[in-house]
Amino acid sequence: MTALLEVSNLTKDFPVGADFLGRPQARIRAVDDVSFALARGETLGFVGESGCGKTTVGRLILRLLEPTSGTIRFEGTDITNLPEAEMRPKRRDLQVVFQDPYSSLNPRLMVRDIVGEPLKNFGFSRSQIDQRVAELMRIVGLPPEYVSRYPHAFSGGQRQRIGIARALAVSPKLVVCDEAVSALDVSIQAQILNLLADIQAQFGLTLLFISHNLAVVRHVSHRIAVMYLGRLVELASEEALFERPLHPYTAALIAAVPEPDPATRGRLAVLPGEIPSPLNPPPGCPFNTRCPKAEARCRAELPEFREVEAGRWVRCHLPG
Repeated sequence: MTALLEVSNLTKDFPVGADFLGRPQARIRAVDDVSFALARGETLGFVGESGCGKTTVGRLILRLLEPTSGTIRFEGTDITNLPEAEMRPKRRDLQVVFQDPYSSLNPRLMVRDIVGEPLKNFGFSRSQIDQRVAELMRIVGLPPEYVSRYPHAFSGGQRQRIGIARALAVSPKLVVCDEAVSALDVSIQAQILNLLADIQAQFGLTLLFISHNLAVVRHVSHRIAVMYLGRLVELASEEALFERPLHPYTAALIAAVPEPDPATRGRLAVLPGEIPSPLNPPPGCPFNTRCPKAEARCRAELPEFREVEAGRWVRCHLPG
């Protein structure tokens, strides 16, 4: 498959604090040397604990944040530092579904205006907008007559369907789903995940699916990227990742996924300690302070992110 998106050595620093002259006193490296490619029609899941940098990666790709360094190529074009005038046409192809279905919808607008807003921004006529909004409502499983209602009239799951309709309005090529189901009940999560899978199959969408929940990511992803403290630590197909995780952090995340079988309950692995502060990351491998396999080399030397098998990448001195 052809790569729609190519990310190389992406890095993002944020200033922290300020002295009396307004100069930052420190910097947090939220994303550190992240590289991956995303094929057309593929779903790549990004997973990791809160604060690992996965949402920042999504916002950098959407150019909602400016990278400190690295390269973002979309359809072969370097969009990393495109001026806004040149970036604006690209925004039709890059859309997002936000985490919170309550705060992401303007309560003062009717659904027809919420879903139609991207179309209005790109110069569609009123009749074109009305026709497209009605079509989108059917696509996401809501009656077209609901367009005259306000967000408060809908449940969380219905609101997220409206958010998905808005993201699809201008027929994008890539949609970033940023914790798109984490605020929903489990039964509603499954409905939204199935809807996204159906939409992807129908329209050939490419998805970057960001979540802290590995079970959710597994349900929708062709490949999975695991992040820890701003870095990618493993990247593999969904099947290979769950069958044989190579990084100890990935193995711990998989072991912590709840099992429906009562005989296996109560055996969930718990990672010792807390994720280190990005203000003061440990030397060597960033996972060494919590890793049961860590050796002296792990505490002194940062492992490189390397391809150990075809399509299988890991950042570990002792993989497997």
